[in-house]
Amino acid sequence: MKKLDKTGQNGPFYQLDRRRQKAIKLLFEDELTDEQIAKAVQRRRSTLDNWKNDELFKAAQQQYNHLVVKKEFESKALRKLVKLLDAKSEMVQLQSANSILKLSGMLSDNSTPELDKARIRKANADADIVEQKAKMLKNDKAGITKIVFTDDLKPDKEDDINQKGDESNRKDT
Repeated sequence: MKKLDKTGQNGPFYQLDRRRQKAIKLLFEDELTDEQIAKAVQRRRSTLDNWKNDELFKAAQQQYNHLVVKKEFESKALRKLVKLLDAKSEMVQLQSANSILKLSGMLSDNSTPELDKARIRKANADADIVEQKAKMLKNDKAGITKIVFTDDLKPDKEDDINQKGDESNRKDT
């Protein structure tokens, strides 16, 4: 296994002692049994089992896996995607372009240009509503103006009490 570069050396993997780090590396390589790994780090199998259930150890495993996969395969995968941009099939070209955009953070899994525009319109509309509410409250000197928006159309408790009172008055008469 090649030595990892210094990126990410402030994460959970680097918080562990050398034995736990070695255990994580051996677990990643997946060539030894847990018994053999425990022996390689000079610990009992039960100790390795305890480590594997520890949250910091689990986080360190995830970080190590990410670092190794990123170092070993990220650039190769990206080069392949770039080559696929020139594929004969337009579908392959589109999928390759989408994958590259997702990797760059410019496109999410549940994102399309139309959906992104709709989300922006909704966010702007929500902001306009909040702004109008704030303006109306600010201009309300007496404190009695009631703002009604479609998302606020729920009966007030006071309205419920008045309606119940009206119903009981009708029954009495």
